[in-house]
Amino acid sequence: MPLGNRLKELRAAKGLNQQELGTLVGASRQTISLIERGDYNPSITLALRIAKVFEKPVDDVFYLTGEDAE
Repeated sequence: MPLGNRLKELRAAKGLNQQELGTLVGASRQTISLIERGDYNPSITLALRIAKVFEKPVDDVFYLTGEDAE
């Protein structure tokens, strides 16, 4: 199931790099990078922590792509 995200855009708007976001949510820089590239789907817990950092609902940060979006 392809999962898209707005992490890079939201990080830039908040002035965070991957390491800083990772520290805030309890993940490594590498995990944040993999999520941004779409190579890794975060757990629901991690997705909720990320959304909280950006003060957004989780579906404003992550979304389904392709056929799953319908």
